Amino acid sequence: MSAVADSFWRELPLGRDVTVLTHDANGLAALGKPAGMLSHPNAAGDEPKSLLNTRYLPDGEYYEWDTTGGPARLWLLNRLDSSTSGVILVSADEALATAVRLHFRHKRVHKVYNAVVFGQPPAPIQVWRDLLTVQKRGGHVRTSAMGHIPAESRMTILRCGIGGGKSRTLVRLEPLTGRSHQLRVQCAKRHLSIIGDQTYGDFARNREFAKATGHKRLFLHSLETQFEYEFAGRTWRFAAKSALPAEFLEVLQSSRRIDKPHEPAQQ
Repeated sequence: MSAVADSFWRELPLGRDVTVLTHDANGLAALGKPAGMLSHPNAAGDEPKSLLNTRYLPDGEYYEWDTTGGPARLWLLNRLDSSTSGVILVSADEALATAVRLHFRHKRVHKVYNAVVFGQPPAPIQVWRDLLTVQKRGGHVRTSAMGHIPAESRMTILRCGIGGGKSRTLVRLEPLTGRSHQLRVQCAKRHLSIIGDQTYGDFARNREFAKATGHKRLFLHSLETQFEYEFAGRTWRFAAKSALPAEFLEVLQSSRRIDKPHEPAQQ
């Protein structure tokens, strides 16, 4: 193992408004992805609207670009939908990428999301358990709340809007399983659709909301990622946080905070 120089991170061919949030000595890093950017190119010409503005090799799941010292690579460790903003992990070392991907596969990564939903949950904390169906066709993923794949998440109310935003709630979502589109489908099933969700959301309310506020994004943000991992003969701890976009609080208008929630209700 060799340390990754700070200059490597400074010279990344980052996409528009993508930032390096943090990195460690082994070459593990967290990037901040804005809404509307792709985790990786899906078709020719997608590079300018992707995490890195360079070629992507799907077989190896890494980006590659040319430098004066030869080709440089950055391995993609997880993905976010293009409409979701926030923390996404990458690695400058292939062996490290393999190790961290195993942690994702074995559900050893703790992730926290924030979302603004239409409506208000009936309890300050709930544990949501559902059975989903996930279908992948032609590069597109569609998930249904009727199926056989267990999905579990913990929801906590953070703020309830008042005034013009009284029908909106800021919630903390912690997926305890990692199914595709899990949070979006679980919210929609409970009539708490995430604002701006063009696949599982409330389309009429989305149109009214966009007209009233001017915001058309999906209000889902990957806020925090943290875990411990084993590499090079020892255990390391990694944590990253991406600041909540200002519009998440703006659309609640003035608001009141929900303090000290008690025992979770299950649903």
